[in-house]
Amino acid sequence: MNPERELSLADAFVELADTLVDEFDVIDFLQQLSVRCAQLLDVSAAAVLLAPDGEPLRPVAPFDPGSALAELLDAAADAGPALDCHLGGAPPDAPGAPGDPDAPDVTRVDLLGQGPDRWGEFVPLARRAGYTWASALPMRLRGERLGCLLLLRTDPAPPSSTDVRLGQALADAATIGLVHEQTLRAHRATGAQLRGALHSRIVIEQAKGILAARLGMGVDEAFAVLRRHARSNSRRLTEVARQVIDEGLVPAA
Repeated sequence: MNPERELSLADAFVELADTLVDEFDVIDFLQQLSVRCAQLLDVSAAAVLLAPDGEPLRPVAPFDPGSALAELLDAAADAGPALDCHLGGAPPDAPGAPGDPDAPDVTRVDLLGQGPDRWGEFVPLARRAGYTWASALPMRLRGERLGCLLLLRTDPAPPSSTDVRLGQALADAATIGLVHEQTLRAHRATGAQLRGALHSRIVIEQAKGILAARLGMGVDEAFAVLRRHARSNSRRLTEVARQVIDEGLVPAA
């Protein structure tokens, strides 16, 4: 591993441990996990799916907010390697050789080698988007399952063991950060905040669409404008999104 990547990884772990702030924003925190995975690992996309308090798995924080990935993640929540991973581990044909040291709970799948009927819409949508491999990494601590981190790859070669291990380490760090934040701020119940994260996703999607129409740009660019405005003004992403919807805010592009 080169020194620059080592420093970037160290920065990522520090960020994921820094949850003890007054205005902690779970969406922005998990978004940063996805961004860091896409930057540091040899993957094409990354996303977090959550299932608070045993509720159904739902996508929360993709690295790429584009509509194609959003559609794929909705399908992944209903059937696919992410759901398999969250429910307790991979089917025997998914990760590779038995005893693979990557981690027994990681679901790693060659999408080109799957039948078209497996996992409902997930495999056809993934192939259509150009993805060849999917790796789902559990986000859980002491038996508590919060969800999973989904990594997608367009290269025909499988993800390396190093990348899988690093991805799991980042997912573990994020999980620990979330649990610690909730433990030290007991008045914010974990389930309530994670459910709020799922609701916040809807608010952010609406704000992206509104900004895209007002600024005459794609939803990906609109999301970048929204996030940049929130960070430059030290405000929560969901708060800015709500202001776009309710008050007509149009941040500078």
